[in-house]
Amino acid sequence: MRKLWIAICAIFLFTNCSSEKEDIMMKKVDIQLIRNATLKLNYAGKTLLVDPMLSEKNSFMSFVQPDKNLNPTINLPVDAEEVIDGVDAVLLTHAHPDHLDQKAMEMLPKNITLFAQQADRESLKAAPFTNIDFIETEARYDDITIIRTDGKHGPDQILQYLGMVSGYILKAENYPTIYIVGDCLLDDGINRIIETYKPDIIITNSGGAIFMGENRILMNEEETVAIAKKAPNAKVIAVHMESLDHCTVTRESLQKVATEAGLEIITPADGEILKL
Repeated sequence: MRKLWIAICAIFLFTNCSSEKEDIMMKKVDIQLIRNATLKLNYAGKTLLVDPMLSEKNSFMSFVQPDKNLNPTINLPVDAEEVIDGVDAVLLTHAHPDHLDQKAMEMLPKNITLFAQQADRESLKAAPFTNIDFIETEARYDDITIIRTDGKHGPDQILQYLGMVSGYILKAENYPTIYIVGDCLLDDGINRIIETYKPDIIITNSGGAIFMGENRILMNEEETVAIAKKAPNAKVIAVHMESLDHCTVTRESLQKVATEAGLEIITPADGEILKL
């Protein structure tokens, strides 16, 4: 009888623990790469559009030959109307035209909630949006906490030309913590952010873009691999490739270096939806 009682108790405890474990399991997030750094996230009940660049192929200036319209170098994988359909808010890392272009400003609802860095307050004065939330350190959007992070969009000697950029940490109860790194080179600051927030998902802009002929202003293959090594438990997603004429890293070149390092880095195709 005593053995039977112990067995019943054990079953009860196991069932209870299993039930509690299921209750705190992470909920899934959908991340769709549209093109370049433009992402559509379904997260904690909201649909967020990150860095919308909706222009047609070859419709704005080249970053290599300024007298020619060569960017973007490829078309959107879906109609622009489909991209903005159902979007609740826009998250802007910085106001360069490959992150917020004229087409996006024309198409997005003018009263949409747009989160941006304080450094872009002046440059967004002419933007048509009436509901811009400029984040100094942190903002709350319903159940989502948005934490602004710093980064360097190139070496120190040219930062005056490129201005400030931000990344964002997204946090919500029972959802994976996401770190959108932004247009940054890898440095100690980014390593500290990873150590502090321990993100489950890290999205890197890894195109290895070159500015003024010789200065690299985005992470390359090796820096992206270094992030994956720094955060071995995180899913690393590399974007901002094969869409602009000054980017040098391709999905193939990045995967080659990652494979040689024995690491998995996700390089989604344009339009692909990841369920993580």
